[in-house]
Amino acid sequence: MKICPESLALAKELLLAGQVVAFPTETVYGLGAWAYSAEGIRRIYEAKGRPSDNPLIVHVAPGASLEGIAEEIPQRAEVLMDRFWPGPLTLIMPRDKDHIPSEVTGGLETVAIRMPSGAGARALLSFCGIPVVAPSANTSGRPSPTTALHVLEDLGGKIPLILDGGPCEVGLESTIVDLTEEKPLVLRPGGITLEMLKRWIPDIDLDPGVKGAISVDAKVVPKAPGMKYRHYAPKGHLILTNAPAERWKQWIREDLSRASEEQGKDKTTVRIGVIASNEMLEDLEQEGVLKLCHAAISLGYVKEPEMAAQLLFGALRQADEKELDIIYGEAFSREGVGEAIMNRFVKASAEQRIL
Repeated sequence: MKICPESLALAKELLLAGQVVAFPTETVYGLGAWAYSAEGIRRIYEAKGRPSDNPLIVHVAPGASLEGIAEEIPQRAEVLMDRFWPGPLTLIMPRDKDHIPSEVTGGLETVAIRMPSGAGARALLSFCGIPVVAPSANTSGRPSPTTALHVLEDLGGKIPLILDGGPCEVGLESTIVDLTEEKPLVLRPGGITLEMLKRWIPDIDLDPGVKGAISVDAKVVPKAPGMKYRHYAPKGHLILTNAPAERWKQWIREDLSRASEEQGKDKTTVRIGVIASNEMLEDLEQEGVLKLCHAAISLGYVKEPEMAAQLLFGALRQADEKELDIIYGEAFSREGVGEAIMNRFVKASAEQRIL
């Protein structure tokens, strides 16, 4: 879906005036402000209810210079930029302290930068000719938005403009790589997988915090978005499991029975649903599990993890639309993009898992 020139002109006017604009990228919808505007940056945190120590990512147009954003560009960054930009890859570099406000970086001396490949983001950034900081365009902690409607659900009435570019292609936020330390680390997995990065930087590895969020109480300043706080959470209690279908049936029956005893009401007052692959949903149907549930939400086929990545945040939002109290989610293999899927799924569940 192409964004019209009139909408782009309005977006530029708003950004330069210190306002915020929601726009599509290939990953998720972002809530943008001019990177040099302290007022715009303040409005991002205000609209989202975002913690001030959670860094923002600076988005630049294809071919744009990083002058005024990064103090220097590490050689490894140049390698990855040549290979993966434009695309869903964010690189952390030393910050240009004369231009990038500390509010952008959560007080850090580093800055996260990416060059999105999505048509809507490219159009906006090229038209405006300015760097734009943008976290996901949702209420902080909620599943990230992959459609303009998702943005409207969370931020309608709080922001002046939402640019509708249709559904996002990737569906998960960008991979984040820290290049400011001796050993390069993936701080957030995404569509650009560790295996893909290793072809170009063989000694790169996952940060130890990737497979579980840093405690909210930890006195740690997160170096990248999403490292510290619970994210993507549906309103219901999400439980992740890789158990066979017959075990799901046992647990769901137990949940219904327990709720009935505790509440003294009909079993249907507790709404239970599942988020799983098509293969698992077929097994659950054969076991008679789905007839016990109020919703069965598909993540596509196991052999197509890219589809699961694209559908995940929408599935979590569907769970809220169905008013589910308890949600059973299928744990995916961490191979390839599965690492990114499970990173988001685990954070959405607050790490409540049955293994």
